[in-house]
Amino acid sequence: MAPPDKVLLYDTTLRDGTQGEGVSLTVDDKLKVAQALDRLGVRYIEGGWPGSNPKDEEFFAKAKNLRFKNARLSAFGSTRRKDLTAHEDPNLKAIVRVKTPVACIFGKAWDLHVVHALRATLDENLKMIGDSVRFLKSKGKEVVYDAEHFFDGYRSNAEYALSSLKAAFAAGLTT
Repeated sequence: MAPPDKVLLYDTTLRDGTQGEGVSLTVDDKLKVAQALDRLGVRYIEGGWPGSNPKDEEFFAKAKNLRFKNARLSAFGSTRRKDLTAHEDPNLKAIVRVKTPVACIFGKAWDLHVVHALRATLDENLKMIGDSVRFLKSKGKEVVYDAEHFFDGYRSNAEYALSSLKAAFAAGLTT
C-alpha cells in the first residue's frame, strides 16, 4: 500500500481508452504507449482483457519482454460467472495465463445490475466477488477490485454497495 502522501495512478488507456469510435492501436502502438506511461511514472498499466481478442493476447505475450521502471502491468476481467467456480471460469483462467503481476476485476456493486444483468441473487454476487478475489490471490496476483457502478448502487442501496466492497476486502483484495 502506498504511503498516505502518495497517489498511485492506474491507467486504462490500453483497454478502456481504445473503445472510442475510430480509435485503433496496433500491438506495437500499445507497447509504445505502455513504455511512455511507465516513463511518466504511472504505477499500474491495464493492458487489456485477455481472451477477449487476439490483439490483447498478442500484447500480453510481447509485453512479457518489457522492463518497467515504475509500472506494474495489469490484466482486466470480471468476477467469475454465477454458474462456474473461479477455477473453472475461462475469464479468470485467461487472467492467470498471461502472467501479469496485477489483476483488475470488475464486479457488480449495484443491486439493480445484480438482479437484472447477472440474474443472480445479491448473496450469489457477493460469493462471486469473494471467490474471484481469493482465486486470483491464490495465484500470486495483486488484485484491484473495480466496483462497477458503485455510486449508482450506493444511491440505490448503500448497505449492499458497501457489502460488495467488504466481500472483496474479506477475500484479500489489494486495492
